[in-house]
Amino acid sequence: MAAFIKAVNAKIRSNPVSNYICSTHFWGPVSNFGIPFAAVMDTQKSPELISGPMTFALCVYSATFMRYALAVTPPNYLLFACHFVNECAQLTQGYRYLNWHHWGGKEKAGFVDTPKPKEEQK
Repeated sequence: MAAFIKAVNAKIRSNPVSNYICSTHFWGPVSNFGIPFAAVMDTQKSPELISGPMTFALCVYSATFMRYALAVTPPNYLLFACHFVNECAQLTQGYRYLNWHHWGGKEKAGFVDTPKPKEEQK
C-alpha cells in the first residue's frame, strides 16, 4: 500500500501544475483569502462598526507578509496578491474609520447633533 501511495504521489508531483496545486505555496494563500474577502465585504457595512486598532493591526500584518511573500524562494505571488488585496481593503476601512470618527463623518450623516450658535436657537 505504501508503494502505491508513493507511486501516485510521484505521478502527481511530476506535473508542474499539479505539483503547485498540491503545495503549501498554493493552499496557504487560498485559505488565507478569507481575510481579504471579508474585508472587501465589510466595506459595505456602516463605518461605526469598524475597529480602528484591528484595522491598523491588519494593515501592518498585510504589509509585513507582502514583503515576506516576495522574500521567500521562490517568490509566492499568490500570497503577495492575497495580502495586497487585504492591504487595499484595510486602507479603505482605515480611511472610512478616520472619516467617521475624526473627520466629521458622523456629523455629516446626522448621527450627532452639532451645537447651534446661540443666535439661531432663539
